[in-house]
Amino acid sequence: MSTFKIHNLETAPEASKVLLEQSLKSNGMIPGLHGVLAESPELFEAYQTLHKLFTQSSFNAEELTVVWQSINVEHECHYCVPAHTGIAHMMKVDAALTEALRNSEPMPTEKLQALQDTTLEIVRERGHLSESQKEKFFAAGYGNRQLLEIVLGLSQKVISNYTNHLAETPVDKAFEKFAWEKKIKVAE
Repeated sequence: MSTFKIHNLETAPEASKVLLEQSLKSNGMIPGLHGVLAESPELFEAYQTLHKLFTQSSFNAEELTVVWQSINVEHECHYCVPAHTGIAHMMKVDAALTEALRNSEPMPTEKLQALQDTTLEIVRERGHLSESQKEKFFAAGYGNRQLLEIVLGLSQKVISNYTNHLAETPVDKAFEKFAWEKKIKVAE
């Protein structure tokens, strides 16, 4: 049985050290996910690049959070849901929105609901999107660019969610207060 190492600046492969240094500088710590990703410098670089590009997309902080957390919750990522809760707080996203996402509750606006529904259909249907969902998405004010940007966010989240599943990455101390488990809905 293989266990994953959470690398630091001393143990990381040489090609990952500069990425870990950047992570330490921008986060004030090396998140556990980054320590795990450091095992594969190529995957770590891909993750960092996708993250940077997604945050530069046309989505605002609320919309980024809706895409990230909808995917995190759907993938049941024990690490990313708490981490993105903390990130959302740092981005000044309304805590009510963050809690709604964590608990699979309705979004506060029709536009954000259309974004979440579209994101989840793309995830669940492996990139296929019904015409009716496309119409709702476009009617909410989004366009083809945003459809493609969801794919960009999903690409980033596949790397982090799947890595955390494989490595069973422990939640960082900074995000432990946002620990999360998927709520099981009870039939009424």
